[in-house]
Amino acid sequence: MTTPEPPSPAATPQSQDRVYRSPAGIAGGVMLLALGAWLGIDALVNGEARVRWLALAGLLLAVPLVVAFTVRPAVYANDDRLRVRNPFRTITLPWAAVSSLRAGYSNEVFDQSGTKYQLWAIPVSLRARKKAARRQTQAAAADPQGRTSALPSGPVRASGDQAMDDLRQLAEERASAEGAQGGPVVRWAYEIVGPAVLGAILLVVLLAVG
Repeated sequence: MTTPEPPSPAATPQSQDRVYRSPAGIAGGVMLLALGAWLGIDALVNGEARVRWLALAGLLLAVPLVVAFTVRPAVYANDDRLRVRNPFRTITLPWAAVSSLRAGYSNEVFDQSGTKYQLWAIPVSLRARKKAARRQTQAAAADPQGRTSALPSGPVRASGDQAMDDLRQLAEERASAEGAQGGPVVRWAYEIVGPAVLGAILLVVLLAVG
C-alpha cells in the first residue's frame, strides 16, 4: 500500500511593507494643491478665453509637479526588497542588489554597479540632527544634585537617520535571503511626466502666439 504524500506546506506570506514618507512634504503639497485649485478654478470659471487656456495649461504643468515632489515620494521596505518611489521614477531593489545606504546632505542608496538613487521620501534635516544631539547631551549630563541622568536605551537619532539605520539593518540581514535576489528595476512615472510635458507644451504655444 502506498503512503499518501503529505500536503504541500502553505506558501509563506510576504512580509508587510514598512513605509517611510515625509509628513511635512505631504502637508506642504496638499496646501499648494488647494491653493492652485482655488486660483485655477477661479480663472477657468471667470476668466476670458485666453486666461482660461493659460489656467488650464498652468494646472496641467503645475499639479503633476507638485504631486511628484511632495505627495508621491515614498520608500517601501520588506524582507525581500526596497522600493523607492521618487518624483519621476520608481526603483525596485532586491536586498541582494543593494551595495550601501548613505546619509550625508541627502539620503541615498547604491546598487552593486555603483548607481546612486536618492531617497526623496526620507529627507535630511540638519535641524533635527542638532536637536537629537542636544537631547543626547542633555541625557548624559549630570542633574543639579550631581547625579547622572538615566541614559536612553540607545543613541538619540533624528527620524531620517533612524530610518536609514533601519534600512541598513534590513539590507545586512536579508541580502542572502532566497527571496531577496535579483537586480534593480526602474520604471518611469509616465502618469506624472505625460501631463506635465503636455502642460508645458501648451503653455509655450499659448505664450508664443500671444
